[in-house]
Amino acid sequence: MWHKLIGDRAFYKRLFALMLPIMLQNGITNFVNMLDNIMIGSVGTAQMTGVAVTNQLLFVFNLCIFGVVSGAGIFGAQFFGSGDHNGVRHTIRFKLIAGILLTALGIALFIFGGNTLLQLYMQGEQSLTDTAETMRHATDYLRIMLLGLVPYAITQCYSSTLREAGRPTPPMIAGTIAVFVNLVFNYLLIFGKCGFPALGVKGAAIATVLSRFVEVAILASWAHSHTQEFPFLPRVYRSLYVPGKLVRQLLAKGLPLMLNETLWAAGIAAVTQCYSLRGLDAIAACNISQTFWNVFSIAYMAVGVAISIIVGQLLGANQLKEAKASSYKLLTISFVLALVVGLLYGICAEFIPFAYNTTDDIRHLATRMMQITALAMPFDALAHSAYFTLRSGGKIMITFVFDCGCMWAVNFVLAFCLSHYTPLPILAIFAVMQAIAIIKAIAGVLLVKNGFWVKNIVSKEEVAS
Repeated sequence: MWHKLIGDRAFYKRLFALMLPIMLQNGITNFVNMLDNIMIGSVGTAQMTGVAVTNQLLFVFNLCIFGVVSGAGIFGAQFFGSGDHNGVRHTIRFKLIAGILLTALGIALFIFGGNTLLQLYMQGEQSLTDTAETMRHATDYLRIMLLGLVPYAITQCYSSTLREAGRPTPPMIAGTIAVFVNLVFNYLLIFGKCGFPALGVKGAAIATVLSRFVEVAILASWAHSHTQEFPFLPRVYRSLYVPGKLVRQLLAKGLPLMLNETLWAAGIAAVTQCYSLRGLDAIAACNISQTFWNVFSIAYMAVGVAISIIVGQLLGANQLKEAKASSYKLLTISFVLALVVGLLYGICAEFIPFAYNTTDDIRHLATRMMQITALAMPFDALAHSAYFTLRSGGKIMITFVFDCGCMWAVNFVLAFCLSHYTPLPILAIFAVMQAIAIIKAIAGVLLVKNGFWVKNIVSKEEVAS
C-alpha cells in the first residue's frame, strides 16, 4: 500500500522543482503581507480592522480573477502537455479579455456599492466612535486599491500561463521584487520615513498599487523577451481572436470555476461578516489569525498548484494511469506537510499576537483562533489537494458542489445560525466552522479515489490559429 502513497526520488524532484519557486514567491509575498499587517496594526486597531474589512471585499475580486484564469488554465496545461501552442495562445487571449472585463465590473461595483458592503461589517457590538473610525480607514484604503486591480488581473494571466508551461520561476522573481517594493514603500509611507509623508492606511494602499505595476511590467517584459522558450507568445496580441468552439468549451469549464472561486470567496466574506456580529474585536483577531495562516500554509498550498500542473500535463499527454497514481502521492505529501506545519503554527500562536499594538482580549482571541486552525490544517490540506486533482481533469461541476456548494449550504448557513440565534462566543463558533474541514477532506479523498476525473479533455481539440 505504501508504494501507492510514496513516490520515488524522480517524482519528488519534479514536485519540488515546481513547488519551491511557488513556495518562495508565496512565502515572500505572505511574509511581506504579514509585515505590512504588523505595520498597520502598530498604528492602531481601527486602522488594522479597516484594512482587514476592505481586504475581505478585495479577496472576492482576487479569487474571481483567479477562477477565470484557472478555468482557462485547465486547457492551457493540457494544450502545453500535448504540444499545441496555438491552443495555449488562444487560452491567453481568453484570460486577458475575461480578466479585463471582470476588472471593469469589479471597479464599478466597488465605486458605487463599496460603502454599503463595508457597512455590513460594522453591525456588531462596538461604540459608534470605533465604527466611524474603522469605516473611514476602510473607505480610504479601498479607493486607492482600485487603481491596482487592472495590473493585478494582467499579472495573473501571465503568471498562470508560465506556470502551466512548467516555468514557475519568472513569476516568482517578479513577485519577489514587487513585494519588496511594497515593503519598502509601506515603511516609508505608513510611518513617514526619509522625508515621505506619514499617510498611515493610505500609504499602505499606495505602496501596494505601486508594487502591482512593478510586477506586471517585469513579468510581461521578461516573457515577451523569451519567446523562443514560449512559442505561444508571438502573435498573441496580433488579434483578439479565440475560436468559437474553444470559447464555448472554456466557458463550459471556466465559468463554473470562476463562479466557484467567486462565490467561495464571497462565502468566506459572508462567514466573516457573521463573526463581526460578535464585535470588531472578532474581526481584528480573525485578521491576525488569517495573516499568519497564509504564511504557514504556503507548503501545502503550493502542492495544490503543482497538482494542477503535474496531473494536468500527464492527462494532456494521455498518461492516465500515471496521472491517477501521482494524485495519491500528492495528496499524501500535502497531508504530511500540513501536519508538521500545523504543529509549528500552534506553538508559535502563543507569541505571534504580541507583535501587534492591540488589546489583550484581541491577542487572546487571535492565539486561540490560530491554534484551532492549526488542528484543522491537515484536513484542510487534503480537501485543497483533492479540489485541484478533480479540477485538473476538467470536473468543474463536481468541484463547484464540493467547494462552493459546501461553503454556502454548510459553512454560511451554520455560521449564520450560530451567530444570529445562539449565545455562543466567537471561539466556539470559529471551532465549529473549522471542523467542517474534516468532512470535506473525507469527501475529497473518496472522490479522487473514484477516478472518474481521469480524462484528457484536449485530445480531440482542433484549434485554428
